[in-house]
Amino acid sequence: RKVSNIVLMGTGEPLDNYDNVIDFLRIISDENGVNIGMRHISLSTCGLVPKIYELAKLKLQLTLSISLHCPIDEIRSTIMPVNKTYNVDSLIKACKDYFKVTGRRISFEYAMIDGKTDSKECADKLIEFFKGFPAHMNLIPLNHVEGSPLEPTPMKKIKQFQNYLVKNGINTTIRRSLGGDISASCGQLRKKY
Repeated sequence: RKVSNIVLMGTGEPLDNYDNVIDFLRIISDENGVNIGMRHISLSTCGLVPKIYELAKLKLQLTLSISLHCPIDEIRSTIMPVNKTYNVDSLIKACKDYFKVTGRRISFEYAMIDGKTDSKECADKLIEFFKGFPAHMNLIPLNHVEGSPLEPTPMKKIKQFQNYLVKNGINTTIRRSLGGDISASCGQLRKKY
């Protein structure tokens, strides 16, 4: 089967393996290789700010996806330890600078976690960060994972959250949930014993 799109995410942090990822991108997009255009390649990161700046300098036409999941430092740090090193403000600044250099719209992945990331305070912070900025917000219903204290936001509340963002000028979609059958998705991958 012909490969038409590539997504780098999920099994390790692509920007932690920066040199090899860049080599891969150059090889896979080369006309003498598989010849997949950069606009058909997405690279997802948890938010390694210095590497976002390095990537921006290359001006690649790929789609950058940021696993944001929460715009409030205190909450994001509990679900994404990387936030203790690169906080939300530094990440958002890097994203806006990335856009200025590349002209490429950024996608933001946002896990809807009941009682954690689905509050009006979170939505208002997203609006503060992204109103007038050409971003795309992907709301992802969290998968239920046995043994995890985190639960998915009910779909009715996810739709309300989406509508509130859209009414305030934030391009937002609800992504279909994937990986629930293997206790996966959004950093939840775990082995059962």
